[in-house]
Amino acid sequence: MTALRCGALVTGIVTMAPSAYIPRHLRQLVAERATFRCEYCKLQQELCPETFEVDHIIPRAMGGQTALDNLCYACPVCNNAKRSHITGQDPQTGRRVRLFNPRQQRWYRHFRWSDDCGYALGKTVVGRATVEALAMNRPRIVHIRLLWAAMGLHPPSEGS
Repeated sequence: MTALRCGALVTGIVTMAPSAYIPRHLRQLVAERATFRCEYCKLQQELCPETFEVDHIIPRAMGGQTALDNLCYACPVCNNAKRSHITGQDPQTGRRVRLFNPRQQRWYRHFRWSDDCGYALGKTVVGRATVEALAMNRPRIVHIRLLWAAMGLHPPSEGS
């Protein structure tokens, strides 16, 4: 992926948070597979000043492996909110359910964008619990999404 954005050459190689236990080549594969977007909230790395991270979907503390099928690309806010959680509470039903797993589930099956494209909305118990647990609609990101939508940079296409 190479593109010219605001006069700067973007090569698709991104700066990622350092990791003592995830090799750089594996982190790069995870980022490329995610098309350089947070796999939880769909934030685009190139539009975000913070460095994205590679998340263990099933945390290492719970036996999760450092393997491509257990890793996802996450913005720092989603990754910090998720921490070692694998379940969350659906605010509508009160049920505790597994959080969204980007390796096993499709984003658009569990989430959709609000009509103004500012809010990620859960369509299922998994989606609602994940939106809540990861604070996916924090005020600052909603404001940013609205600005990006006005500029035609958001929402991402369904294939992204």
